[in-house]
Amino acid sequence: MIVSLAHVAVRVSALEPAIEFYCQKIGLTEAFRLTGPEGQVWIVYLKVGNGTFIELFPGGEPGNRAPGDVLGPNHFCIQVDDVEATVKQWRSRGIEPTSGPSIGKDGAAQAWFADPDGNRFEIHQYLPGALQLG
Repeated sequence: MIVSLAHVAVRVSALEPAIEFYCQKIGLTEAFRLTGPEGQVWIVYLKVGNGTFIELFPGGEPGNRAPGDVLGPNHFCIQVDDVEATVKQWRSRGIEPTSGPSIGKDGAAQAWFADPDGNRFEIHQYLPGALQLG
């Protein structure tokens, strides 16, 4: 019955810096926007892959991000074809990983990043023998 993960929602303090980060620096594309009853932007959908999106919700309070050990969502992960090459490309765009690249305990290559509001995310490459391929 379940096909895949459809989207991950991320609350951001300001849309423009978030869109610049995720689109111009990371390389996602804006798919569409939804507006509220008064015409204000409510959600911006960024395309990750076929049928997979990151939703940006504006209006978050800067500095009011939940710490990593609270209950609820902690991070999202984007699968890439080459972690090393992706990190190199993103570094050329001014984005430094917070950790990695490295090989995780699951046997997959990974690196960790944070967006302008400190929302954590991971990039993942399934290497031969990675547990996810098992």
